[in-house]
Amino acid sequence: MKVATVTGPGTVQVLDAPEPVVGPGDVLVRMRACGICGSDSFYIAIGGIPPRQGSTPLGHEPAGEVVEVGADVDGIDVGDHVVVNPMAAPGGIIGNGGAQGALADYLLVENAVRGVTLQVIPKHIPFEVAALNEPMAVARHGVNQCAPKPGDKVVVFGAGPVGLGAVLAFKSLGVGHVVVADIVPARLDKALQVGADAVIDSGAEDVLARLIELHGEGQALAPGKAGTDIFLDAAGAKAVVDTALAAAQKGATLGVVGVHKEPVPVDFGNVMSNEITIVGSMGYPDEIFEVTEDLVAHWQKYAVIVSHTVPFSEVHSAFDLAGTPGAADKVVVTF
Repeated sequence: MKVATVTGPGTVQVLDAPEPVVGPGDVLVRMRACGICGSDSFYIAIGGIPPRQGSTPLGHEPAGEVVEVGADVDGIDVGDHVVVNPMAAPGGIIGNGGAQGALADYLLVENAVRGVTLQVIPKHIPFEVAALNEPMAVARHGVNQCAPKPGDKVVVFGAGPVGLGAVLAFKSLGVGHVVVADIVPARLDKALQVGADAVIDSGAEDVLARLIELHGEGQALAPGKAGTDIFLDAAGAKAVVDTALAAAQKGATLGVVGVHKEPVPVDFGNVMSNEITIVGSMGYPDEIFEVTEDLVAHWQKYAVIVSHTVPFSEVHSAFDLAGTPGAADKVVVTF
């Protein structure tokens, strides 16, 4: 079989590898789709992840079809369509320094347990949409970290795949009003398509003024705050943190799920006096299959997030597309 592998700084090769041997507790999945994550570009740039630097298999957003089932596995059949938990692999996180990557013809799911290491999905769900399960779990965990309540007023900064996934997550949890802010008009259009109640072009509009217009004026020691309950940074930009904390009313929450590549100074006098909660988010400790039910129920909305599908035979083009700022939203490799 073929496996997309980082073999050195800036270098990805599609290498030959033996097809995995299925043990009694394992399931073999024929890959049908795998998303490209921003972290893949980082792994390529640095030449892979230790201890497999120089030989790091890529791909951690998998969806596929079961082609072989071990004798001791229950509740999973040949022909089932599945999504996989890459963090549960005993050989290390799939596509994140583990022994396997999902950008390959086949993926061995060891210790296969339905609802733990993999989950069966209905066959009418397109594989490229099913491949969103992993990044949507990242978004769902970011939302859960903010502890939203029904009726809350929310703003999501950044309408990339995780930001759009956060909109869907907030709406599924019954918040009252979701605003999305971004500097790319096309992404704001997608935010409205997936269910945002309003959008803000943060490159052309006064974000604070628009939030006050949409969410009312908030309660704080100083006037001029927005009545927004939750600010979610899905962009990983200093300007987002600055804007959110400047707008935050007393008791508001700032959640950070976007990756920040540089330190951001914070005025803790403001944080203390307005009792603002700042909470980070990483991965998906419990959400990998929590999100699956919503993805299945509303797959047409999730499908909006996928901007490009690229065949595995052209995987290098997929990496180039995903790694070019502004060229794509979510790129999914298909098999």
